[in-house]
Amino acid sequence: MTQSNERRLPVGIQTFKEIRERNFLYVDKSDMAWRLVNRGDKFNYLSRPRRFGKSVLVSTLQAYLEGRKELFEGLKIMQLEKEWKRYPVIRLDMSLGGASAFALKSYLDMAFGRYEEAYGIVPKDTASLASRFDAIIRTACETTGLQVCILVDEYDSPLQHSWKTPEHEACTAVYREVFANLKANDEYEKFVFITGITKFTQISLFSVLNNLTNISFLPDYAAICGITEEEITENFMPELEKMAGANGWTLDETRNRLKNYYDGYHFSEDCTVDVYNPFSLVNALSQSKMRNFWASSGATSMLPKFVDNIEINLKNFDDCVILRTTIETSDVTSGGAELFLYQSGYLTIKSADEMMYHLGFPNEEVRQALYDCVLPALTLRNTGDTQSLQAQLYYYMNNGDLETAMKVMKALIADVPYSNKKMASMDMEERYRLIISTVFNAIGFKVEVERMLATGRIDLVAVTPRYIYVIELKLKGNGGKAAAVKQITENLYTEPFKADKREVVGLAIELDDQGKGLLDWQKV
Repeated sequence: MTQSNERRLPVGIQTFKEIRERNFLYVDKSDMAWRLVNRGDKFNYLSRPRRFGKSVLVSTLQAYLEGRKELFEGLKIMQLEKEWKRYPVIRLDMSLGGASAFALKSYLDMAFGRYEEAYGIVPKDTASLASRFDAIIRTACETTGLQVCILVDEYDSPLQHSWKTPEHEACTAVYREVFANLKANDEYEKFVFITGITKFTQISLFSVLNNLTNISFLPDYAAICGITEEEITENFMPELEKMAGANGWTLDETRNRLKNYYDGYHFSEDCTVDVYNPFSLVNALSQSKMRNFWASSGATSMLPKFVDNIEINLKNFDDCVILRTTIETSDVTSGGAELFLYQSGYLTIKSADEMMYHLGFPNEEVRQALYDCVLPALTLRNTGDTQSLQAQLYYYMNNGDLETAMKVMKALIADVPYSNKKMASMDMEERYRLIISTVFNAIGFKVEVERMLATGRIDLVAVTPRYIYVIELKLKGNGGKAAAVKQITENLYTEPFKADKREVVGLAIELDDQGKGLLDWQKV
């Protein structure tokens, strides 16, 4: 083990060889890689969200299959592997395939060209991509005397990006033609491993490779990507201690904050293995800061393509169910919003029974990222405007400056309940409740909507690091601010929260009946 001042976290590094040769910290998954190759099926598919370590896993498999024993010294695999054969490996990174048939063909042409050069293959000018791929597989096997291993990383990238464009069908036609070789050349192949985020079952690779084993839900591979609590303890104690010291937290506080913000993923029905988002966790430990790293990496860019009216429906996804057959086998284009949100990492498994999976947000990072993403559409403002106002609102409310915070909130929600036609089916108070709760969620407050007490129902509870705001909403025509104050006071809405070390503040909010926005609020 190197000293803490020499430790290097692999922020943004996706190549196993670079991690090992340049002495970056590696969370040892080599035993799982070995088991997958030697104890698993020949054809395998793994779905995991973006930035979850799929490419590092593929790179690890490549190094192992190519017999790069020197890269694995000191790792778990050394107790398992005795022969270290150098299999021929064909690796394709489909994230380089673009979003059109032309770009996809161009990438495959380049990738195949490299393998043709390596094996001395001179294709005919008229040779199709499919025939060239066939020749590469057969020649690699015949030349080396060993079966070929084929690794396809981010297989669905061109399909995702071309979805709902005129290019999509042409892209899927390329997939059907080229990847039919995987099934046809079974005798020449030892191991085929495909990764992706979303599953296009009927119209792409899956339609021609029907003997593919989906390991995405198998308990044995629940932690093959991502980082577990045990792995944090084994690998990141110096970083935990540094983060605690930098922020004035205890070690337990640091662990709890990281867990709340980045943990919570489950990839099997028993939910026994909690998995952290590795990209976010490593970035947080590297910087000793809690930030929304996943969203800032572009994680939400595909949402509008697969989820309709998410700004209105988002609240429904944090507690939803999906059929087992849908989540385990269905095509993302027909499986509904819940399926896309699960496959993409916005939802995770909370529990399961023989018929259904119960899904919800995995952690606060995802929750905040989603609400932040939908806020511009909900408030009918551009992202730049909302972000500036969000930052101001967080600052003033977390510091108890309610007079200034009210001005900011007025600016955020002015005219929105009236102007946003997607809310036409909601009553006016419901519109306001949705908008204000979304605003608070987007800036990172912990929000509870319609909290039930023995004395009544609180409209909103918004928790900041320093304050707990107990909020009652009233339309002007329904008594307004005075009625809200009375309800908070007479029903003792603030009492259940006073044991908390944070200051508890009742907040009575008066709203325009016609949807023109916030009129006034008062501290109770």
